[in-house]
Amino acid sequence: MKVVLDTNLLISALIAPRGVPDQLYRAWSEGRYTLLTSEAQLEEFRRVTRYPSVRRFVDPAAAGTMYNELHHLAVVLTHLPIVEVTTDPADAFLLATAKAGEADYLATGDKRDLLVLHAFARTQIVTARQLLRALGISLD
Repeated sequence: MKVVLDTNLLISALIAPRGVPDQLYRAWSEGRYTLLTSEAQLEEFRRVTRYPSVRRFVDPAAAGTMYNELHHLAVVLTHLPIVEVTTDPADAFLLATAKAGEADYLATGDKRDLLVLHAFARTQIVTARQLLRALGISLD
């Protein structure tokens, strides 16, 4: 199974260890699915984890470790198609990553711009909890 995790879930995994996003991240680390990402997402992750409002809650070393894991262990897609489906252009790279990688799922917490789509191309757009259920993982 191929999955794209929205950057908001990755940041949430850092902020709330043992929360639902962290369970998803750990499931990837355990080989339960293939994680797809892109250079655009890695750049967003790096930028957002440096915001003062985020740094108050995120250990820089943990953010650096997650970045390195994403960069070296996830499938990093470099050639993304142009996507103009979402009302938020800042989310386009997530849909493009999902399309380019033929993702089964895109998990996000973005109710306004992404979850309302329900699907894009062959990718189902779901919440973190819905993805945990699809992976057969019970909530801790």
